[in-house]
Amino acid sequence: MKRFYTLLLAALSLPMTMMAQGWPSNYGGVMLQGFYWDSFTQSTWTKLEGRTNDLKGYFDLVWVPQSGKCLNSTSMGYDPYYFFNQNSTFGTVDELKSMISTFKTNGIGTIADVVVNHHGTTGWWSFPAETYNGVTYQLQTTDIVANDDASSTPTTASQAKTDGVTLSANNDEGEDWGGMRDLDHKSANVQNLVKAYEQFLVNDLGYVGFRYDMVKGFSGSHVGDYNTAAGVKYSVGECWDSNSTIEGWVDATGKRSAAFDFQFRYNVRDAVNGAGDGKFTSAPNWSLLNSTNNMMHDANYRQYAVTFVENHDTELRSSTTQQDPIRRDTLAANAYLLAMPGTPCIFYKHYLAYPAEIKAMIDVRKAAGVTNMSDYANYRSATAYYGNTVTGTKGTLLVMVGSGYSEPASNRYVKVLSGYHYAYYLSPSTEVAFADKPSGDYTEAFATTLTAVSATSGAQLVYTTDGSQPTATHGTVVASGTKVNISADCTLTVGLLVNGTVTNTIVRNYRFVDPNAVTYETPAAGYKYHAYFIAPDTWSTDTEVYAWAWIENGANYTPDNTATWPGDKAHVYRIGKSASGGFIWEWCYYGSETVPPAFIIFNNGNSGVGTNQTKNMTFTDGGWYDMSTTASNPTLDVKSVSVKTTDNGAWYTLTGAAISQPTQKGIYIHNGKKVIIR
Repeated sequence: MKRFYTLLLAALSLPMTMMAQGWPSNYGGVMLQGFYWDSFTQSTWTKLEGRTNDLKGYFDLVWVPQSGKCLNSTSMGYDPYYFFNQNSTFGTVDELKSMISTFKTNGIGTIADVVVNHHGTTGWWSFPAETYNGVTYQLQTTDIVANDDASSTPTTASQAKTDGVTLSANNDEGEDWGGMRDLDHKSANVQNLVKAYEQFLVNDLGYVGFRYDMVKGFSGSHVGDYNTAAGVKYSVGECWDSNSTIEGWVDATGKRSAAFDFQFRYNVRDAVNGAGDGKFTSAPNWSLLNSTNNMMHDANYRQYAVTFVENHDTELRSSTTQQDPIRRDTLAANAYLLAMPGTPCIFYKHYLAYPAEIKAMIDVRKAAGVTNMSDYANYRSATAYYGNTVTGTKGTLLVMVGSGYSEPASNRYVKVLSGYHYAYYLSPSTEVAFADKPSGDYTEAFATTLTAVSATSGAQLVYTTDGSQPTATHGTVVASGTKVNISADCTLTVGLLVNGTVTNTIVRNYRFVDPNAVTYETPAAGYKYHAYFIAPDTWSTDTEVYAWAWIENGANYTPDNTATWPGDKAHVYRIGKSASGGFIWEWCYYGSETVPPAFIIFNNGNSGVGTNQTKNMTFTDGGWYDMSTTASNPTLDVKSVSVKTTDNGAWYTLTGAAISQPTQKGIYIHNGKKVIIR
């Protein structure tokens, strides 16, 4: 007994950093992957922070790109070079901190993309030295596994022999990552650096958890140890493999990390794409959802399943980079995802395409109280349709996907939401009011349908639009199924009215925004050459503009001279709007070429030639271009730019930062007007 008591006291005295868990049990949150491949414009820290109003109340966690500085100036983060330098392709460290802080204030946690399986070097062996909290950290050649790049020519081992350096005596614990140095996580130096790095992410930057990249490259036990040292409760690993391997990896972490449920994703992909000839001309086979081969199905691992239907590695990137995408029924795939247990992770492209629909699905999920450990049962299964019932903490959610199924009896389930090839129903015992348009930003008037979900026949609803609490005598009383028109900013509050008593109210905050309002950007300092482009006013606000600059039979001016058409978009900034309505873009070159390009083309990223692109035009540094010829400097529209009313003759950048005088060419605000400095 004395021994047990001593152990108990020791456990109670452990610091909070020792109490990490892989993923909370009975967790009802939803995660968003806040990027896609090459989302350099849509996933900047400032752009993500600007979406806070639309995300809050729906996404509890947002997984963002790897935020450290990489080898390449334009990078998705998977060629890491620095740990503690957090000025990345997606923004500065101050912008990163601001985004994380704003998210936190609005109930959103930020998940860091942690890439520690491999590390970039300059040359073969050059790792940077970095100081954090007074301690200098630096990877050594002895931190590189002995069999790194064993299938390459030369191998890392042969290069080490040539250069007279020593590698680790340990072989890689998992799969090799070609082209970069794979780290030996048995090394005390590696472990100390990774632990300090993760504590920096949590304590200095404000991240609440980690997404581990390429965890098949090293033992899961290290992930468990790193999580314990950092004290995080959210951790998910990219263990891209069979279900048994994924569950084995979770076990290897000591169940101190969750994992992405890849087999769940493949079940949905196969059901949606059909079992045809690979050209997806056959109909979907929804019965393929009735698979037990996924973590979500396994009650012993459901808590650790982070489910998804698409990510940056599976999406359709281009006509020449097909990957393995969901090719149709995106909304139905997400409806199934958001109804089921596990922690769903929504892909950013899907959210951007269908924000209202996906958020409405989340409203239903949370109304039913579905968690990562909810039980479920099959309701209907056929090639043409599929349905499950999911038992939440507040009610039962029935999800139907496909077509041709019979509607359930109204006394068993109440339909609250539906769309192309999907429908959501709640059990009457849920006892809740529902509005099918979620909170967020809208650009035009709409109607939202109010539904009374109640076991009491004839239950009514009462609502207000001024933020006040509805009562039996205050507000508008309506029948279930009533549509309410919304045309201005308001707070819609709806309560369930049963036998003269109002209960279970819900709140929707609607805000109307200018559909033409866009975020203007300020180019990073230090460019060598630049040019302006006036896009046609027919190009939408979301059109990405690329620049292809070159010298005939010589250099191209894409990032790192990769010579990939359609060119550079990471350094093409939307800086204003012309009087004719077209947006103004500025291309900047930051590379190593010491002479300016001879020619330039601007285009909208189409992989073909001749579609939405300019002519081949002679390059002039600081020149202006439109679709066909060199353009005159336009008069810019100041509509979406906020200018301080007490200007007092000061100069401002387009982001609102005050400066003494412009020192570079560009566009500035002065005395309430945009001024072009040439």
